[in-house]
Amino acid sequence: MAQKKITEGKGRGRPRAYDPQTALQQALGVFWSTGYSGASLDSIATAAGMNRPSLYAAFGDKHALYIKALEQYWEFAAAAMHEALTDTTLPLRDALMRFYEGQLSIYFSGDGQPRGCFAIGTATTEAVEDAEIREVLSERLSRLDADLETRLRTAIDSGELKADVDAAALAVLASSLLHSISIRARAGKSREELTELARNAVGVMCGA
Repeated sequence: MAQKKITEGKGRGRPRAYDPQTALQQALGVFWSTGYSGASLDSIATAAGMNRPSLYAAFGDKHALYIKALEQYWEFAAAAMHEALTDTTLPLRDALMRFYEGQLSIYFSGDGQPRGCFAIGTATTEAVEDAEIREVLSERLSRLDADLETRLRTAIDSGELKADVDAAALAVLASSLLHSISIRARAGKSREELTELARNAVGVMCGA
């Protein structure tokens, strides 16, 4: 179903139309830069080019808006992950590097300081006290582990990995590396350094 656009009047004349998806992207950018607690509805409304009543009518309160932004980020990030991990024409080593490089492209997509992973950078802080955010974060991390495990089992079946490799444990290790890369990106490590870190770790995971 096509997204409806929201109209907002400004004085006389024809109301301006707002695309909810564009507004949500702008809100996501504010949360990504300041964190959940540091973001205000005023700052989000300004970034989205909307007033607070229109923003609230479209998305609800700040918490509801953050949940929508978090879910949208995961959908976007997961699409790149899925593309890398389901391409079985690639050797495991190449598939994992595409997986990490795809996420690095997201982590370094902002203007200025690298932002790392939106979920790791913002949701982990709020998950301690917020059950809904904790549930979303936990479910998505479990899904990531499962996708990696599936790809690793394919590599075992094809003989790329030894038959006695613990695919579930290796999947958690692979996803943990991604989280570490995200934190290091936010801490100022260069993309080149993090790509090399991923390459070295993939070599270890693949038995090189």
